[in-house]
Amino acid sequence: MPAHKIDFYLNSSNSLRQLANEARRIAELQRVFLEIAPQALTQACCVKQLRAGTLFLLAENAAIAAKVKQLLPRLLTFYQKLGWQVTSIRVEVQVKETAPQPVAGCARARLSIETIDNLERLAAGLEDSPLKQALTKLVAHQRGKS
Repeated sequence: MPAHKIDFYLNSSNSLRQLANEARRIAELQRVFLEIAPQALTQACCVKQLRAGTLFLLAENAAIAAKVKQLLPRLLTFYQKLGWQVTSIRVEVQVKETAPQPVAGCARARLSIETIDNLERLAAGLEDSPLKQALTKLVAHQRGKS
């Protein structure tokens, strides 16, 4: 099977051609947005679509949306100067779901030998209780790391 460039496949059907053109248009709108907006905002906001003269932007949270809204007059003017048929801009919030990041350093926390000895003495002086069990477990865990 001969190798073809991607354009061959994208132009093979009308629907793929339209999809590719829309993707190029959004990429160009995004490039313009990256050019004018501050970098901190461009990392948390992107172009969604241009429909009927309205440019839709997606912000990661309400704070970013509020900051982008302050830029709207400047963005609108900039797009219009470049010849885009943009008559209004709407900012929508679309929260990204991210996996919780592990807290740095918690897994490697080590107590000093003196602290471990003090905790062991404290546990020995306590009556049987959940606190004594927790201290005993902590001491055993810390001694296992040494």
